[in-house]
Amino acid sequence: MAQMLSQMVEVFHLQLLLQLGLATLCGGWIGLERELSGKPAGLRTNILICVGATLFTSLSVALSLGRGDPARIAAQILPGVGFIGAGTILHTRGSVSGLTSAATIWVVSAIGMALGGGAYVEALGATLLVMLVLWGLGRLEGFVGRRATRTALVIHARPEPMALDDLEALVRRAGLDIDRWNSRRENVDLVIECDLRGPKRLHDEVMLGLLHHPMVRAISTGE
Repeated sequence: MAQMLSQMVEVFHLQLLLQLGLATLCGGWIGLERELSGKPAGLRTNILICVGATLFTSLSVALSLGRGDPARIAAQILPGVGFIGAGTILHTRGSVSGLTSAATIWVVSAIGMALGGGAYVEALGATLLVMLVLWGLGRLEGFVGRRATRTALVIHARPEPMALDDLEALVRRAGLDIDRWNSRRENVDLVIECDLRGPKRLHDEVMLGLLHHPMVRAISTGE
């Protein structure tokens, strides 16, 4: 009996090590793409989330020992990951960013849970699909988005020393391309004329961000 128990423990340890190794690879592959893209949740974050979800799920099954609900501990992963994902979403002056990073964290935790539950093929398939979405569709979205909408803006701002740099940084953070950015003094205003290019939704976010910016007096389209 003792020998059988020892063999079961050894098999469990080997299986757990395999699961944690796969979690490191899957989370690391997705995290590397996020890291190279300059996102807040990068390589280490995605690896740790995937490893943690795998470990919690595996231990949840092992600790139940057939006497309780094997999903009880694993079910608590989702609220915890929700808090982490919410921390990656930024809302600044009408502009929202970090939604893709939050969604990636959510999916990475699901991959970890699949590994912890022994669904290796499903976890590896999901990892490949996530990479196709992040890498392939991300570039397709950028290609289409850069050609989608163009906006010419005339911004009247307060002539403060950092106004020009702050407004340009706001536009670039939103993800729009700047084709033209000229500025001049006109009476008591700093007048900025710019041509922006990118997805329609980003133009709307930039307009809201500029309208709420304390240095901006007025905005008009140059069309």
